[in-house]
Amino acid sequence: MADPIHQFQLKTYTTLGHIGHTEIAFTNSSLFMLIAVGLITMFMLWGTSGRGLVPGRIQSMVELSYEFVANTVRSSAGNEGMRFFPFVFSLFMFVLILNLAGLIPYSFTVTSHIIITAALAVLVIGVVIVYGFMKHGTHFLGLFVPGGVPPVMLAILVPIEVISFISRPISLSVRLFANMLAGHIALKIFAGFIGSLLAAGAWGIISPLPLALTVALTALEVLVAVLQAYVFATLTSIYLNDALHPGH
Repeated sequence: MADPIHQFQLKTYTTLGHIGHTEIAFTNSSLFMLIAVGLITMFMLWGTSGRGLVPGRIQSMVELSYEFVANTVRSSAGNEGMRFFPFVFSLFMFVLILNLAGLIPYSFTVTSHIIITAALAVLVIGVVIVYGFMKHGTHFLGLFVPGGVPPVMLAILVPIEVISFISRPISLSVRLFANMLAGHIALKIFAGFIGSLLAAGAWGIISPLPLALTVALTALEVLVAVLQAYVFATLTSIYLNDALHPGH
């Protein structure tokens, strides 16, 4: 049976240089991220080029994607949160395409690497902190001070709020990374059972069982890929709402 972890191995195509003792390389992860950006760009340009009153299939898909993310932002951050719509929409499409691309046989799942999901999560929290201080100044720190709480309780609640805020990028990155990693490992294992059972001769008669499970897991993984992109966009909108309205 093939090693289920081998599919997550980074492969270096070329070395671009060094910063100190750190190698800067162009890897399969870099390639798939560039492909994802290219596909999203072509999809959006193709869908918005016609702008017909009666939209075609591609235009309809673009408009549905736009409205889906716009409704997510409005429901989580209000109309004022629409100023962050380009940011949230870009994150949603980027994560969605990378998740779905990882389901293609012999491709690479970029979001199964914690360094990628952590970078996206840190970017989100960085935007929240920078915008929060730019708009509210030190009043942004009111995010950590619950309203209507007796002063004597603040010594307990403020550290809890700070820890909760710090844990946001951790949960945001680990959730996406863990779901993609676990799902693809399960798919690889059940797919490997098919070949192993067929090679077993007489035992090949039960090979349709892992095949059926592999098909079911693939359908489940498609659902998880879309759902995780939606969850990432929703949580991003909720966190950005804290930058807009830091008071409890």
